Amino acid sequence: RSAGDIKALGDRTITRDCDVIQADGGTRTAAITGAWVALSRACKYLIDEKVLKENPVTGQVAAISCGVFEGVAVLDLDYAEDSSAEADANFVLSSDGRIIELQATGEQRPFSDTEFAELMRLAKHGCAQLFEAQRKATS
Repeated sequence: RSAGDIKALGDRTITRDCDVIQADGGTRTAAITGAWVALSRACKYLIDEKVLKENPVTGQVAAISCGVFEGVAVLDLDYAEDSSAEADANFVLSSDGRIIELQATGEQRPFSDTEFAELMRLAKHGCAQLFEAQRKATS
């Protein structure tokens, strides 16, 4: 919703549903990033078929996981890192760098403002790469 114009859909509803059957590491965030690609392609198809007059997708959305593992901030945690992380966070960001959704947990200990800032920096860097991949997938 935060990267789209719902009114441009008119009386239509588009449901993006991702069944994450075995979630580990960044599986959920990958589903969010992929769902944006599916939505973008679906809307392009509806425009090409003259079902929609304008594109309701107004911006990109990508998500990535980060965490503090063995005292170091890590981008895109794998299963081993995620299951042993001292802290972890999932960032859903817009392509202009704003936060759409954020979930962060001190799993084994509280984490500091400095560690959070490093996680945010890593998330923005990782999402920039995801936004580029999305652009390639939808062009």
